[in-house]
Amino acid sequence: MRAGIAEGEAQVITKFPSDLEIAQAAELTPIEKIAELAGIAPQELELYGSHKAKVTLNVLDRLKDCRDGKLIAVTAITPTPLGEGKSVTAIGLGQALGRLGKKVVNTCRQPSLGPTFGIKGGAAGGGYAQVVPMEDFNLHLTGDFHAVTAAQNLCAAMLEASLFHGNRLGLDLHNITWRRALDVNDRALREIVIGLGGRLNGAPRQTGYDITAACETMAILALANSLPDLRRRLGRAVVGFTTDGHPVTAEDLRAAGAMTVLLKDALKPNLMQTLEHTPVLVHTGPFGNVAHGNNSVLADRIALKLADYVVTESGFGADMGFEKLVDITCRQAGLVVAGAVVVCTTRALKMHGGLGKIVPGKPLPPELTQENFPALERGLGVLAAALRIVGLTGVPAVVAVNRFATDTDRELQFVVNRAHEMGAAAAAISDVFARGGEGGTELAEAVVEAVERPAAMKLLYPDDLPMKEKIEVLATKVYGAEGVEFTPEATRKIKLYTELGFDRLPICMAKTHLSLSHDPNWKGVPSGYKFPVRDVRLSAGAGYLSPLAGEMQTMPGLGSEPAAMRVDIDERGRTVGLF
Repeated sequence: MRAGIAEGEAQVITKFPSDLEIAQAAELTPIEKIAELAGIAPQELELYGSHKAKVTLNVLDRLKDCRDGKLIAVTAITPTPLGEGKSVTAIGLGQALGRLGKKVVNTCRQPSLGPTFGIKGGAAGGGYAQVVPMEDFNLHLTGDFHAVTAAQNLCAAMLEASLFHGNRLGLDLHNITWRRALDVNDRALREIVIGLGGRLNGAPRQTGYDITAACETMAILALANSLPDLRRRLGRAVVGFTTDGHPVTAEDLRAAGAMTVLLKDALKPNLMQTLEHTPVLVHTGPFGNVAHGNNSVLADRIALKLADYVVTESGFGADMGFEKLVDITCRQAGLVVAGAVVVCTTRALKMHGGLGKIVPGKPLPPELTQENFPALERGLGVLAAALRIVGLTGVPAVVAVNRFATDTDRELQFVVNRAHEMGAAAAAISDVFARGGEGGTELAEAVVEAVERPAAMKLLYPDDLPMKEKIEVLATKVYGAEGVEFTPEATRKIKLYTELGFDRLPICMAKTHLSLSHDPNWKGVPSGYKFPVRDVRLSAGAGYLSPLAGEMQTMPGLGSEPAAMRVDIDERGRTVGLF
């Protein structure tokens, strides 16, 4: 299907209420009705008020003989710091499929309070393509993040208790890997010293905090297939090593049982709705640059039994969340991606073409909002790279050009035409922010056509490939590097994890999302460089190895004017300033 812009098309709306104002003005359908329309039985629903609920895992037993629907992954080109509208596109595509009469369920991650109160201010989509209630979605929801935080920290506390009471497990104080977690951006907690003030306060040592979305307990919750699987994964999580190099697990600490109890309700996905009353399963929130960046396996499995089309969103670009969806989530859970939507914008393409510099919280440079076809052409390399990455997995790709108010029809059509020339299965302009599902029907039709074509998803590397070679596959085939440079520490860790039998695990690369490379300042499509791996971390419970490329922060910091400064309560008790 070839997209075009007809003459006499309605004028693009350029002035909107805020996302929060749109969400608060919406008339919501009771969540029981949303569940009924989705095919969820009343006894499979645990209500949290009128407009959100948890779905029990019994639904999978009832629907075990039903055919799975088609899983559609929304990904993107290498994003700018402001993002390119993946959430908007994913929710709008779900709304559009609903308008076409398709049985559809969206699945997505729950936002972390860190970005919500940091630089973003919300992650429910935007405009007329949102998950609602927007405040609930962005703030606490049903408490899953707090349960993850509590479980991660309980394990840390039990580790400290084991050290204090004789260190029966023989833990090496200088080789403890389990960190604490908090769902707030706080740079002061990145590296801390604990145990000060005397022996009764524990053994002094250096440690730190990760933001909850980056901790291993969150990744474990997202990848668990069942409650027993969650218990097994928590048990095998490695918390540190003995003085003679043997791993110590949460099972060894006898912490995994209590952690599971804290997480047993959090394991159930949350049901919400879009502005057009299509169902959404919201569950877990692992970051895409340091973790695997996709919503839970259980949300996807339930949605695939309920719907003909499941629209999910992977964190950041095709080189990040999408590759990890295929090589980690699908590998572990047996899921199959039927089609991918690659989101791009003219402003991002022009930035990758050498124009302007996008800074969170500041207005766009004017050169990014003006027609510039040479810059647009140069920047199209990142779209070609994203399509190439998706193509490596055998999944058909549809390009969605997300419209902004400053875009011109000529620019949009130029990108659509070039996407076809690059081999995309289809390309369409997405105007779901301004027009909701109506603005995404052309995209939805293209996606339906693409996923019905014969295709077979494939993994980028086998389990038994040596660890170094797995990393080299990603560096050369996905990131475009000439090869990999391993530091002595990374080489030592690779040897250790191979000797311990962890080398069959997939790779979850920890690198910047702002470049295909390891360096966030390298825009476009970097080439002719060596990809540096400075360390490798083990997430045995989640079931992957994480090479670290460049300087990766697992605890973000707040800016000088974080979004939290704008959030307040009005005279009627309603949230204001969220986004």
